[in-house]
Amino acid sequence: MPSPPHLAHSPSCSQLLALFLVLSGTSEFSNGSEWQVLQPEGPMLVAEGERLLLRCTVIGSCIDATMKWVKVSNQEPQEIYNFKHGFFPGVMPMIRWTQEPLNCDYSIYIHNVTRKQAGTYHCVRSDGLNEHSEMQQDEGGTSVLVKGAGDLEPNLWIIQPQELLLATTGDTVFLNCTVLGNGPSGPIRWFRGTGLSREAIYNFEGISQPNVTAVRASNSDFSILLQGISTEYAGTYYCVKFHRKPNKQYMSGQGTMLRVKD
Repeated sequence: MPSPPHLAHSPSCSQLLALFLVLSGTSEFSNGSEWQVLQPEGPMLVAEGERLLLRCTVIGSCIDATMKWVKVSNQEPQEIYNFKHGFFPGVMPMIRWTQEPLNCDYSIYIHNVTRKQAGTYHCVRSDGLNEHSEMQQDEGGTSVLVKGAGDLEPNLWIIQPQELLLATTGDTVFLNCTVLGNGPSGPIRWFRGTGLSREAIYNFEGISQPNVTAVRASNSDFSILLQGISTEYAGTYYCVKFHRKPNKQYMSGQGTMLRVKD
């Protein structure tokens, strides 16, 4: 059961900048063991009133870690959620929503999104020992764009509706991705994981891994099938649109976490 709610005091910019912040894809050492905070780059697009899923996983030791989410926009950094204390209306950990034992997972849902929630979100770890900041407003984090009710339709929308899939060794798994609009010239690709260590799974205009096939039920369908899976297939899969020139990520889906049991 969650602890009784109490008002969370908005931390000052200097307090937040004093956090020991780990940007996506960076590693540090805590109590002699290596750990890494992983979160997708984005940008992700969500409509006003919908639910936003921000993913964050700690690789390595997460015992006694103080984890929180911080949002950076044009204003000073704002604490969005703290896993140790505080009351944050409209924000809920994914682990509480799914009732699944997601070890070292610090993903959150933000319900009923508004325009004010556009910005860059950082998943932050503080070990309570070293409290210095490496946060840069233009580096790292997950970038979020919000479409208002009166806004023009975006030139690209990636819909990745499956948040968590449970499968058994040997199954064929369907990973759903719909891409509406055209966006810039460039391919759609699937990856497992985030950051520099992410694994290329499927490229609709290039080489892909064995046992992975495209569905292509329509021109907007970029779903794939993972066939004959094993426990090594577990992870979070992202459907991503790329620019062709320059070759860089343009937009990402919110990710699908796959858990595989023997």
